[in-house]
Amino acid sequence: MGAGARANAGPRADAKLSPRRRFLVLAICCMSLLIVSVDTTALNVALPDIRADLGASVSGLQWVVDAYTLVLAGLLMLAGSTADRLGRRRVFRWGLALFVLGSLLCSLAPGLGWLVAARAVQAVGGSMLNPVAMSIITNTFTEPRERARAIGVWGGVVGISMAAGPLLGGLLVQVSGWQAIFWVNVPVGLAAMLLTTRYVPESRAPQARRADPGGQALMVVLLVGLTFGIIESPHRGLSSPLVLGCAAVALLALVALPLHEARRSEPLIDPRFFRSVPFAGATATAVCAFAALGGFLFLTSLYLQEVRGMSALHAGLCMLPMAVMTLLFAPLSGRLVGNRGPRLPLLAAGVGLAACGVLFARTASADLPLGVLFIGYVLFGIGFGLVNAPITNAAVSGMPRAQAGVAAAVASTSRQVGSSLGVAVIGAVMAGASAGGAGGGLRGAAGFQDAQRTAWWIIAGCGAAVLALGAATTGRWARGTARRAAHLLEESTDASTGPAARPVAHSARTGGKGTAG
Repeated sequence: MGAGARANAGPRADAKLSPRRRFLVLAICCMSLLIVSVDTTALNVALPDIRADLGASVSGLQWVVDAYTLVLAGLLMLAGSTADRLGRRRVFRWGLALFVLGSLLCSLAPGLGWLVAARAVQAVGGSMLNPVAMSIITNTFTEPRERARAIGVWGGVVGISMAAGPLLGGLLVQVSGWQAIFWVNVPVGLAAMLLTTRYVPESRAPQARRADPGGQALMVVLLVGLTFGIIESPHRGLSSPLVLGCAAVALLALVALPLHEARRSEPLIDPRFFRSVPFAGATATAVCAFAALGGFLFLTSLYLQEVRGMSALHAGLCMLPMAVMTLLFAPLSGRLVGNRGPRLPLLAAGVGLAACGVLFARTASADLPLGVLFIGYVLFGIGFGLVNAPITNAAVSGMPRAQAGVAAAVASTSRQVGSSLGVAVIGAVMAGASAGGAGGGLRGAAGFQDAQRTAWWIIAGCGAAVLALGAATTGRWARGTARRAAHLLEESTDASTGPAARPVAHSARTGGKGTAG
């Protein structure tokens, strides 16, 4: 690598930036996170209006949500490696442009199919934003304490988006319609593009990972096959050729993926990672926790508006206790992880999520008292606020530093997979109830109460799984497997990374990174 390439390759060039310039870079990266996160949380409040305006079924609403999360999950790791190779600022600008274009197309969508396709375009852009923005931040803030503060700000933006998303979405829908949720992304995204061009320096990885198109294709086939089968099963039946075919395709992809990755020198997902029990547990925990979140948001938005008859704004206000608890407990979780490790926050998170699910499953009714709703939403917010930091900490602790970014990317992908599955499964349960209602609505569905109870028991099961995984994957034996897995990975990275191969220790900074989602 030549001298010119080295100047662009890493943090040395960025370390000369003034404090004001570094702050601007952080603010620009946070803008991208804010529009993506608010868009996701605000959209759930708008689902009933989309359903009424476009004549969508419950399964159609599932695809409005999952078209985004599936594409995002499939492309996150590819976007990260592409940015390392071609330039982080360049890929970040491409991501902003595609996200703005997708948002504009969403606002102009004349029908459900167009909206789903536009959401997929949004997701391609979104996959280039958050992971690349995190790389830009870590290369801009090279001093450890300053970097920790920057990551803390980044994590705080996630909490703000959780709190503001449902309320902002409800207000926009109330005033202008569901299209306004996508309109607001356009000026913010364009401003971020201009600021990126002006203030964000270009950087590349010294040794970028090679692309793995085979592994990428198998991952997409696995995710799409599994999700499509779940979403379509209520209408076509579990024994239909399409649903069985989707299940078979997903199973074949699941078997083929590790076999393919084991033969590559730089796989998309290194199978040796899963020899670390904390890493495997963090991956499973991310799927379970975000399945609970995806299902919670989808179910709650439909329940508050279509069953209780609330306006979008009123529904957003009702969900505010959950968002506020998430905002408050996310930084607390980071401090707990830094001081005492991931075990305690994981156990508490599992209890909070499971308690919320059990409460609503036992009390489900069309006119549940607002006090019970408040308690349940607070419990869920506490549980979800606590779970994010230990996921990333458990994923990267003990890993060689050269592999820590890939491990964190797998955890981020698992979050999106979990969200997709949560919407697919909970939506499938509710779609069965919708089929029995007048005109396909939920209010008149004879089996709605049973379907709602089933959905909440599924969410409670996700919380119980987080609790069990937290207990099983954070002990002394589990940490020993992480050390042995790290040793295997070091053998293949020592020659090229040198000191970078040293294992990542438990730290507050690692925990703080988890709040970034």
